Amino acid sequence: MTEDKSNYFISRWKSQLKKGLFEYIIMLLLQNKERYGYELISEIKNQFDMDIADGTIYPLLNRLKKESLVESRWVEMEEGIPRKYYTITKTGKAYLEEMYTYLGELMKSISEVKTK
Repeated sequence: MTEDKSNYFISRWKSQLKKGLFEYIIMLLLQNKERYGYELISEIKNQFDMDIADGTIYPLLNRLKKESLVESRWVEMEEGIPRKYYTITKTGKAYLEEMYTYLGELMKSISEVKTK
């Protein structure tokens, strides 16, 4: 296998894995502090070294809101336009715990298979 093919495959695989974790990561970031959209984008980049575009995060936030996993509120700013802040709901926290448990179980299973 050529290095280019290998790098492309790994890059594509990482991208798909990250996309699958965006909702989890958003909820994780909201568990202790309400945040606005651009703040979430920045935190995801800084803490997880993942890029997420406006066109990706806002539909995800809307879907989480529709599922009653997050809530939002508009906050007037002293300067500039109002910001929409998001918080995780009680239901969202319960789902987050279930997701965390599942990820732990999955990683344990992967580790067990890898060491066989």
